[in-house]
Parts: sequence; C-alpha cells; structure tokens
Amino acid sequence: MTIFHTDIIILAAGASTRLGQPKQLLPWQGTTLLRHAVETALAVATNPVVITGANAEHLATAVDAGRAKIVYNPDWQEGIASSIRCGLQALLNRTPEPDQVIFMVCDQPFVTPELLLELINERQNTGKSIVASAYDGTLGIPALFDRTMFPQLLELQGDTGAKQLIKNNLDDTATVLFPQGNIDIDTLGEYEGLIEKVKR
Repeated sequence: MTIFHTDIIILAAGASTRLGQPKQLLPWQGTTLLRHAVETALAVATNPVVITGANAEHLATAVDAGRAKIVYNPDWQEGIASSIRCGLQALLNRTPEPDQVIFMVCDQPFVTPELLLELINERQNTGKSIVASAYDGTLGIPALFDRTMFPQLLELQGDTGAKQLIKNNLDDTATVLFPQGNIDIDTLGEYEGLIEKVKR
C-alpha cells in the first residue's frame, strides 16, 4: 500500500476585523488558538506551514519557529485564495514535495489530531482526490487535497476558498463527519459564548 506524504497548511492571515483583535492569539485551553492549531497539526505531520498576513509580527513570535514554518502572504488582503496559493507554493518549493495537503484554520477550536488522521485514512481507503469535513449541511475545511488538485488550488482567486473547489469536484470528494466544524470565532460574543460553554 502506498503511504502518502501529507503536509498541513494553517491559514492564519486574516485581520479579525469583526473581533477587533487578532483571533489567532485568543487564549484557548492553556495556550492560544494559533498554537493549539499548530500542536494539533504537529500530531500528524512535521513542520506545518503557517500563513500569516495581518499582524504577522505578533503571530510569528507566538509560534515556535523550529516546529512550524511561518510564511508571510504579502497579498493577504485579496482574501483566503491568496493564502491557499501562498501556502501551497511554499510547500512545492521544498523537498520532498507533498503528495497531499490538508488545509485548516485556527478559529475552528475543536479540530483534533484524530479528525486530521481520519481525513488521511479516508483518502487512503477511497482514493478520492479530496476529503472534506462535513458539518451543518455543508462541506469544508479541514480538507485534504491530493496533488492532482494542486493546479486548481493555485488558480483560486479572491475570497474563494477550498469550499468552491470541493463543490466543483463533488464526484471526487469523500467526507468525514465533523459536527463541531460549524463552531468558529468571528466576534467577541462568539468567543465569550464558547468559553462559557466549555466551562459548563
């Protein structure tokens, strides 16, 4: 059985305008959302790539540079597509090139190493080019794309993320259930509500 080389890209370039402070640095389970995402990624892959944009200096100091590769996306204001392209290009420039890539964000606090392994196993079992997380009646990230999808990922523009690519390739997409995938943090109210819920 072929064992595929999996890399992970954490998209963390957004400005968190609705929150009013960098959401990546919000406290979460004794660390920050960004560090939590990096630790989760490190459980299944070595040297994940973290894409920064807004607040890049603060984020760079918040991550152990020896354990993750920090890549600054100068075009971050274009939208999420630019960060996807930037992260993938960074991986294609290093050796060995990835066979497949998982994209994740740091404001889905319930992503676990088990979920990431499930994406990898589903790819192994089904041979599909995409494995997406299923939640709230939609398919999204964390999502895995094999190398046949890299050209399409590199063509994404504007605020079009992985969701559009998944939608365009449903026949070649497998899914894993991630019921808590719809919990993300865009506002202070959402964050405070989440902390309260976890306390209970």
